[in-house]
Amino acid sequence: MGNSRLTVAVNLSGRQFSEPESIEQIKQVLLETGVDARCLKLEITETVVMKDGEAAAAMLSQLRELGIGLCIDDFGTGYSSLSYLHRFPINILKVDRSFVSRVGAAGENLEIVRAIVMLARSLGMEVVAEGVETAVQLAQMRAIGCEYGQGYFFSRPLDSEAATALLRRSPKW
Repeated sequence: MGNSRLTVAVNLSGRQFSEPESIEQIKQVLLETGVDARCLKLEITETVVMKDGEAAAAMLSQLRELGIGLCIDDFGTGYSSLSYLHRFPINILKVDRSFVSRVGAAGENLEIVRAIVMLARSLGMEVVAEGVETAVQLAQMRAIGCEYGQGYFFSRPLDSEAATALLRRSPKW
């Protein structure tokens, strides 16, 4: 595997995020499975995080103390306050597919995505472009400095057996 480490991203629902016992449940799952917390990334939507900024900051801090990576999912679709964004211990902003899917050959929305990439960089975050479906979109994301992407261009959703087979075929793993 070299220096690469396989990570798993898991969506955390608004209900799960607001339940105090979620932290203990996550600790228990990590303990039972033996998974390194640094290999887990929890994805929380922008809207959920912004509901109660102070409570969200506290919850996110507890998760980061465990070593878990934190992602703001669907960034750009909610009503985030940039004053809160820099206070959250977030590692990754995921640009919502609604922006990426409209980039296309004409470059529509490219400046919005570029601004999100620049914002994330200035806050020390990585950026993932969601909804990459074409080679043109991938090239445009790379050109503006977005080093990670997800979408049908890379793979359709897979069951566990197909995902395992894909990982075995990948030269990185």
